[in-house]
Amino acid sequence: MMNDPVFHFSKAFIFLGIAVTGAGILLLALGKIPWIGKLPGDFSFHRGNFSFYFPLMTCFLISVLLTLVFNLFKRS
Repeated sequence: MMNDPVFHFSKAFIFLGIAVTGAGILLLALGKIPWIGKLPGDFSFHRGNFSFYFPLMTCFLISVLLTLVFNLFKRS
């Protein structure tokens, strides 16, 4: 049973489902934090009907936090 390719494929689908669910919950939670997306270093440009928004500092902060979390799991 452990060498069956369907077994490994089903485990990958279960992990993918958990990861997508976790990402959805995280996105819902990030919408409730008032300063996410409004940090200094987040660029927004508005002119007429065109608007451009690039959350550079928010991306940097999330990247640093995820790196710290993944490094904690890696060392355990």
